[in-house]
Amino acid sequence: MTITATQAAGPVDVTVNETVNETVHLLPQTRQLRALHTVIRDRHADLGRFVTTSGRIIRQLIETALDLLPYEPVDVQTPVGETYHGLRPAKPICGVPVVRAGESMEHELRAVSPGVRIGKILIQRDKVTKLPRLYYSALPADIDRHSVLLLDPMLATGGTALAAVEVLLDHGVAEDDIVFVALLSAPEGIAAVHARHPNLRIVTSAIEERLNENAYMIPGIGDFGDRYFGTDVPR
Repeated sequence: MTITATQAAGPVDVTVNETVNETVHLLPQTRQLRALHTVIRDRHADLGRFVTTSGRIIRQLIETALDLLPYEPVDVQTPVGETYHGLRPAKPICGVPVVRAGESMEHELRAVSPGVRIGKILIQRDKVTKLPRLYYSALPADIDRHSVLLLDPMLATGGTALAAVEVLLDHGVAEDDIVFVALLSAPEGIAAVHARHPNLRIVTSAIEERLNENAYMIPGIGDFGDRYFGTDVPR
């Protein structure tokens, strides 16, 4: 099956297997979303515009991810005395950003779910082995009873995502209770994640063409963390 991701660089056909299609939730590729991507992919976008525009996309991703979580029925009384048969989350929600870039997504999650609990995972690539290395994690003691949104704007090779998922699994979180939320995803990263965790759900706003020889996404966005936090500004 082919997903057509209309991006700033034009329509991109990304072929993924049936299993991936069942678990990857790509935001509707509307003209508005493409316009937002045009802003954040522009190398000349200033810090304020980049932060505001990426936040608008992240909010859509968070809302989509929350819709994938389990819900249970609940009845409430309306102001006119009638009963509304509604829904509420079946489990408490925990957001876990992968530090540093993932923290850019924390604000949007708190905006739509003010009481959400937040964990942290710090994973960086070892300069010698080139493999992801866990440096720090701080998670709620009862995270195994939560639905978890794992937040990281970039899903490139999949190495960091896999390492972060393993941290959650080691803390007793079920794979079915994890939703990985990424602004951009590379086909290689999606394939790597689903090779080990075929049922893990991924929410993303764009599927890129490919990774280049330096593992950067094409057409890409650059270093999201540096651009979002303003650390890419020359001295």
